[in-house]
Amino acid sequence: MNRLVWLLVLACLLGILVSLGLGLYHLSRGTPEHSAKLARALTVRIAVSLLLFALLMIAWHFGLISPHPLQGAGAPP
Repeated sequence: MNRLVWLLVLACLLGILVSLGLGLYHLSRGTPEHSAKLARALTVRIAVSLLLFALLMIAWHFGLISPHPLQGAGAPP
């Protein structure tokens, strides 16, 4: 189950990167039809980012992932 969470996280991150790339492509074209595609690409990026955040919170709630302190930044045992 832990591997499934990591695969979903990686898929969301890949989707975010693809959407950003498409947004950059449509931004560089600069025509009115491309501005609508730019807005759609950035809307998809926001939606996938929110989905990733929700996925991480749900996985944390159900104990599939757990936070850990940074190296040397916790209270001594």
